[in-house]
Amino acid sequence: MELIERGRKNLTNWPVLAVTLFAAIAAFCCYTSMYAFRKAFAAGTFDDQVFLHVDLKVWLVLTQMVGYTLSKFYGIRFIAEASRKKRGIYLVRLILISWTALLAFALVPAPWNILFFLLNGFPLGMIWGLVFSYLEGRKTTEFMGAVMSISLIFASGFVKTVARTMMTLLPVNEYWMPFCTGLLFIIPFLLSVYCLELIPAPSNEDEQFRTKRVPMNAMERKNFLMSFLPGILVTLIIYVLLTILRDMRDNFEVEIWAAFDIHDNHIYTQIDTIVSLVVLVIMGLLILIRNNQQAFMVIHLIIISGCLMAGVATWAFDQHYIGPISWMCIVGMGLYMGYIPYNAIFYERMIANFHLQNNIGFAMYISDSMGYLGSASILVFKQFHNTELSWGLFFKQTVYTVAIVGAVCGVISMIYFFRKRRNYPNSNETLTKKPVAAVAGPTQLNYT
Repeated sequence: MELIERGRKNLTNWPVLAVTLFAAIAAFCCYTSMYAFRKAFAAGTFDDQVFLHVDLKVWLVLTQMVGYTLSKFYGIRFIAEASRKKRGIYLVRLILISWTALLAFALVPAPWNILFFLLNGFPLGMIWGLVFSYLEGRKTTEFMGAVMSISLIFASGFVKTVARTMMTLLPVNEYWMPFCTGLLFIIPFLLSVYCLELIPAPSNEDEQFRTKRVPMNAMERKNFLMSFLPGILVTLIIYVLLTILRDMRDNFEVEIWAAFDIHDNHIYTQIDTIVSLVVLVIMGLLILIRNNQQAFMVIHLIIISGCLMAGVATWAFDQHYIGPISWMCIVGMGLYMGYIPYNAIFYERMIANFHLQNNIGFAMYISDSMGYLGSASILVFKQFHNTELSWGLFFKQTVYTVAIVGAVCGVISMIYFFRKRRNYPNSNETLTKKPVAAVAGPTQLNYT
């Protein structure tokens, strides 16, 4: 603890840009390392492994997703109330529990080892909220959040490439591969957590521009939901659809590429690196928009554009105007143009726009819990009610649904929040004036 305190004091003397880069890289590395414990198994196919007439890989995806979904529901309260002093301890404990579950998966024979993926998924679902809590409520949160969120794109392909390369070069089978991949990333994860602990708390200037971020009790959480319920419901529809599409792409990307007779182990990293860079530039540029209301509206436009881009690319692919690699690349860009904002900056700018004093974790974990519940439900539907449809065709049909419904709901959300903002203080004012009175609804400040 003394070493951390000394390091934190040293960082307070660094320039803002240096601290921003340090925090962004630490968060990116931490969450990328976490993916080794979550998604490495997806690099395997587990051919000819069937239990109760269902492929073993489908059981693993579904079981982990159930654990992850339960974690998101638990995280609604846990992340909203989590103490800043224990974040690092929580992160280490959660990753060790998940890694132990992967060891048990390798040691226990199938099909009983499937149950350990429930234990693997539950602790991992809380890591995003804990890591992002180090970054929120700052003038540079958009940039740091964008860098961290790129791990959602980059890490999946990177981890699959590492895992498949390991099985090619070393005598590691598909059952030991998830644990061994975690072994490669445990030290980077621990170092990343240490670096996150060194990040200084938000400055007074940060709190003036973005409001102070504090834990939320049950009444504050209820007030927040009731005050923005229509907008949150529309947002949830978009996020659930995007989560379904993203999970389908992550968990069955190997099968989707195989349908196009593409078996290159490096294709995952190549595509995801391109997508990561494009999305990073788009999200990072939002830091230039200081006006919270304008930024919040621009974020809506990015989400709507991403949904439409994925739909248009899929239509072009069906018409044979573009090939499978271009299609997957553009769909990936559109998907993450919609998905990343909800994980990094949508609620950040919403809180700042409405001058709320709470934290991102609560709203984000409501979205995540619904998103993964929807994703798990679709997986069950596909496996038990639509077994004849290939993952490639099912993925393509899902893209069309996301493009149409997502774009329409995005427009509705933008109109709702724009009108809602009229009842709040002028967003063109910087938050440097003294708060004079609290008003009804979620914890917020009224400025005169």
